[in-house]
Amino acid sequence: MQVSNIINNNNNAVPNQFIIRDRKNKKTWFQSYDSIIVKWEDDQVYLDEYYWDYSVTTGKYRNQVLCENINETRKKIKSGEYILTNLN
Repeated sequence: MQVSNIINNNNNAVPNQFIIRDRKNKKTWFQSYDSIIVKWEDDQVYLDEYYWDYSVTTGKYRNQVLCENINETRKKIKSGEYILTNLN
């Protein structure tokens, strides 16, 4: 397992915003503060059903790690491309 802070546009580590990688099992998570927001596993994206859109800060970094804006994320949830589930 490898844990690293998300890096902002000024190339600084962002406190309380983490990427967790399990290379052996090919899983990655985005954690904001104490909550898992996104999990990638087997080319599938899972979003926590409660925390995925919890706050402005969470949203800002969720958008960064997904490389999209909230409207794109909502469309992917609606289409079933992203799965809402309990990650916490």
